[in-house]
Amino acid sequence: MTTLNEWFEKGIPAIEFISSMKVHKENLQSIQERFSISAEDQGFFNELTTKELRAIVITEDWCGDAMMNIPILLNIAEAANIETRMVLRDQNLELIDQYLTNGTARAIPIFIFIDKNGEEKAVWGPRAPKVQEYVMELRSDLPSKDDERFEAEQKEVIKKITAAFSEEKHLWDEVYSSIKEAMGEI
Repeated sequence: MTTLNEWFEKGIPAIEFISSMKVHKENLQSIQERFSISAEDQGFFNELTTKELRAIVITEDWCGDAMMNIPILLNIAEAANIETRMVLRDQNLELIDQYLTNGTARAIPIFIFIDKNGEEKAVWGPRAPKVQEYVMELRSDLPSKDDERFEAEQKEVIKKITAAFSEEKHLWDEVYSSIKEAMGEI
């Protein structure tokens, strides 16, 4: 079985991943530029720096959740000096299958924080709890999957979610708080 250190080494540096993106690249970069860590939180991240963490991000460029969550993680990573590597989910099912959401879903992104020895210290993803509530609320009005309207209406919901993830700073703050909470346990 591949170790977390090996997965990290196999991963793509964040900057290379972003430059290779075909979907959501502009939105991801825009969020990364517009989101910032509050000055009062810098002490928390300075303390994390001493733990010499690294992050493995299981992702794909088409994922709307990744579009919003990754730039927030990258701002955190910069503040806490965490080297971040991206592992593509669809080419690495062996890894994602160790981090299934609710034991069944290959939902992404998943952030795996490891120490310099490759030991898992925290896992986060795929969504902050309040963001999950928001998405479930939007999806609650969809017809059943066998309804002929389902596909068209689902596309509209996805458009709304993508727009909200791109623009709604309160959703970014939920992601930030949720990641920070997971990291507080390290």
